[in-house]
Amino acid sequence: MTSVEPPFDLRGALWPEPVRSDIRRNRKIGILIYPDFEIIDLCGPLDVFYYADRALGCERASEPGYECVVIAPTKGLVRAKCGLELRATHDCSEIPTGLDTLLVAGGEGAFAACEDESLIDWIKGISGGVRRLASICTGAFLLAKAGLLNNRKVTTHWLWCDQLAAAYPSLCVEANRIFVRDGGVYTSGGITAGIDLALMLIEEDLGREVPRMVAGMMVVFLRRPGGQAQFSPFLQAETGNCRDIAELKSWILGNSSENLTVERLAEQLAMSPRNFARRFRAETGMTPARFVEYARVEAARCRLEQTSLPLQTIAEICGFTTIERMRRAFKRNLAVGPNEYRERFQSTFLQ
Repeated sequence: MTSVEPPFDLRGALWPEPVRSDIRRNRKIGILIYPDFEIIDLCGPLDVFYYADRALGCERASEPGYECVVIAPTKGLVRAKCGLELRATHDCSEIPTGLDTLLVAGGEGAFAACEDESLIDWIKGISGGVRRLASICTGAFLLAKAGLLNNRKVTTHWLWCDQLAAAYPSLCVEANRIFVRDGGVYTSGGITAGIDLALMLIEEDLGREVPRMVAGMMVVFLRRPGGQAQFSPFLQAETGNCRDIAELKSWILGNSSENLTVERLAEQLAMSPRNFARRFRAETGMTPARFVEYARVEAARCRLEQTSLPLQTIAEICGFTTIERMRRAFKRNLAVGPNEYRERFQSTFLQ
């Protein structure tokens, strides 16, 4: 079979000279995985550290700026939740000396891994010997189970933030953050947030130029716009067992342009405004006004992604009336304004 050469020298095209020729420190990064881990929690950071080596002008086999090792409770093949199997180079009994940073991957298997007492004890034991301890996505649950997040500001995948906060009340869970640093402990949001976290770690180590080049190569943001907020379908408020409230929520989502006062909504259910407000909050965990704002942000978010309508038009048809009111609601709920949101998420078919 004829080999195919790349059309140009990749390294020479991106960085003809090493970005930081003065840096030759070998930093050992351990990434902990377990059955049913999230594969991008491993592969995303691995690629970030690999391209950081390239930017430094290091030959990976001989003089790495970063040396990454994949750790699992048992060395050998570990099956990710997507079905792909990857080989862990080390088990917990043979960690190389001088480990600088430990990253704990997330995934659906995190909850079963939390029940592995020997693994939790290992995490607890190794934490005192590393400079940095970090989790990606639901990997935060393993750090929390080991008692390493007590009284700290943390985050995880938006879908599991409430569960993390309920299980570990001493934690200050910041639900919409991409990543949070509290001392030498780092936690990050869902799935691709591990890439953001790894870029931040190399910026701490090497300055801004190296992660800038790495982000360019990987075609990702060096800093996501919007104050590092996770953009999530935030309309997952529980609705208890009340069918009427569930149906009303659906109606609100489809009628965000209406005059959705408490009095109007209470009338829909033939309740007094006071009784309705109390019942709605008990069933959903939020006030009617808060849910209405969420619904309007959701409606506007979809139009910003899928249309080229002017902001004023979107504000009117989604019930905000003015751009300024829409901007304030976006800032409260997504930590980003509508203009910035559109720049980041509008469909390329409209551009």
